[in-house]
Amino acid sequence: MKTPRPKPSRLVRAATALLVALVAQVALLALPGLFAAASETDRSQRPNVVIIFTDDQSWRDAGCYGSPDLHTPHLDALAEKGVRFERCYAAAPVCSPSRAGLLTGRWPVRAGMPGNASSEQGAGNGLPPAEITLATLFREAGYATGHVGKWHLGYTPETMPLAHGFDFSFGHMGGCIDNYSHFFYWRGPNRHDLWCDGERVRRDGRYFPDLMVEEAGAFLDSVGEKPFFLYFAMNLPHYPYQGEPEWLERYADLPMPRREYAAFLSSMDVRIGALLAELDRRGLREDTVVVYQSDHGHSTEERAFFGGGDAGPFRGAKFGFFEGGLRVPAIVSWPGTLPEGEVRTQTAHGCDWFPTLAELAGVALPDDRTIDGRSLVGVIRSAEAPSPHAGRTLHWQTGQGPNAHWAVMRDEWKLIGRSRDTTEGAENAPVVEGFLSKLDTDPGETTDHAEAHPDIAEELRRLHESHLED
Repeated sequence: MKTPRPKPSRLVRAATALLVALVAQVALLALPGLFAAASETDRSQRPNVVIIFTDDQSWRDAGCYGSPDLHTPHLDALAEKGVRFERCYAAAPVCSPSRAGLLTGRWPVRAGMPGNASSEQGAGNGLPPAEITLATLFREAGYATGHVGKWHLGYTPETMPLAHGFDFSFGHMGGCIDNYSHFFYWRGPNRHDLWCDGERVRRDGRYFPDLMVEEAGAFLDSVGEKPFFLYFAMNLPHYPYQGEPEWLERYADLPMPRREYAAFLSSMDVRIGALLAELDRRGLREDTVVVYQSDHGHSTEERAFFGGGDAGPFRGAKFGFFEGGLRVPAIVSWPGTLPEGEVRTQTAHGCDWFPTLAELAGVALPDDRTIDGRSLVGVIRSAEAPSPHAGRTLHWQTGQGPNAHWAVMRDEWKLIGRSRDTTEGAENAPVVEGFLSKLDTDPGETTDHAEAHPDIAEELRRLHESHLED
């Protein structure tokens, strides 16, 4: 049964949404030529778009990715109905920059988010108001736009979802919450963090993943005949690990912390299934493009019991630029239109969903700014198509200044300029500098090839410096 929203707050929420929308529209009108001419595709023929973005889920942590111990039937079914990527990279190995890359199609540094946004209300850092998100792009094309779940891209009116193209928003603005009290889960003082359309709401005791499915269903009911864009950003399996009792019992034989992580991840899979069932119930599945991706690798922080996730053959985890921190599970599905039950090994990147979804929906890209992502439509449609990143340089950076952590990759060569190796733990992790990986022969990054190939390392370093100048 859906919990009714408090009636006294409806007018306030509506006024807030209208005010923010008007401000956003004024900003857009002040930028002449922001968008190229719209596609001639009739709006009624445009697909709906749903992005399912999970949090701290490692590369092998789904049955369809070869996990030997996890039960994820809904993710596996999504892969059977779509295209699964073996070599997809997050835009960053940490939350906020990865989300910025996804939503803007731009390297996080270019998008103004080189590090995590604050989880404290009123803090100034966040996704700059001038950035164009997928929500802005699709709303300009006539879509209804909704955000449900984690935001972590700003905690001020000008950086929260309603200011970044979303008609509707429900969820938490900070990096993580307790799934029952909805208080920020980090350190004191404890702060409640649950919002609907910019206004604080209380749903005490309700399991947040269930609230997400409920609010997503309410959004789907509200859009009428419009196509819709839904950003369903889950805070699972990010700590605090709060898997349901039946899953803890199912995984009782697994060692800690794999048991706790596995239970929470399977609880997540159930809600992904529930969201897809909401589409099925409304007869929308074949009219909807569904993209699923994790924001980066699993956490080895103390709050995550120093691990629980499984990166498979890859070294590293969250916060680091080894493959285990950057390489993530990713699937795209549009039954009846895109291939089904297929796998792609070409390189893909989190920034690529911006131009990919625009192309699939016939929506014009903004013509006044650099989009770093490249459309994956050709690769999705054909296993023989070259990666749009073949021969191209991919860049990652967190932080700024001389102590920033960064990596650059071209084809099979990746130079980790500076990074923590978080494989064994995030706290006090050793710093690695100038590490050259050769991924075709050494995907586990067991050997530093910089001494054997100093010319390649130097070339990649120069490419990184040129990238920063750009």
